[in-house]
Amino acid sequence: MLNKDEVKGKGKQVKGKVKEEVGKWAGNRQLQQEGQADQQEGEIKEGFGKARRKVGETVEKVGKTISR
Repeated sequence: MLNKDEVKGKGKQVKGKVKEEVGKWAGNRQLQQEGQADQQEGEIKEGFGKARRKVGETVEKVGKTISR
């Protein structure tokens, strides 16, 4: 199941893609660059969220193994 960081990261990527496309359409280079930066930030946040989830799953598995 996705955690908050993964969801926020995906949202930031979508927002960034929209900004980038609007910037391209409007000929606004600054808006394009902001969109690209938002996408990169979203990818990082999503990756952090995935790592947190994997660590949590591993800790949970170890806890179940120990309690047996």
